[in-house]
Amino acid sequence: MNEEQIRKAGEILSDPRNQKQEVQALQDTMYVIGGKWRLLIINSICNGNRRCRDIQRSIPGITTRMLSRELKDMEANQLIKRTVTPDSPVLVEYTETDYCMSFGGIILEMISWGKQHREKVMKDQGN
Repeated sequence: MNEEQIRKAGEILSDPRNQKQEVQALQDTMYVIGGKWRLLIINSICNGNRRCRDIQRSIPGITTRMLSRELKDMEANQLIKRTVTPDSPVLVEYTETDYCMSFGGIILEMISWGKQHREKVMKDQGN
């Protein structure tokens, strides 16, 4: 985050706001994208992994059961679309929805912040 972004964030956060609405909005956001796996699953799908097995291979530590549960919840929240091709064998693919892409900028900012944070911590530990 550069100095201009920090200044803007400070201005926004210092203005009088409706905390009750903000808490509700944050809770709603955390419900939809929260948890250990959802952002990783979205990132995997957005990087071209469409089939369950490919998604699972791209996310270290996620179990088949957990992935299946998360995919169902994400489909219910309209973040992903499940498409079944009834060929033999049946092919199931997952794709991101436009609704999911609407917070793509937030995900990219989180990735950027995470990289900067890791660099900062590593640099500070080196001193």
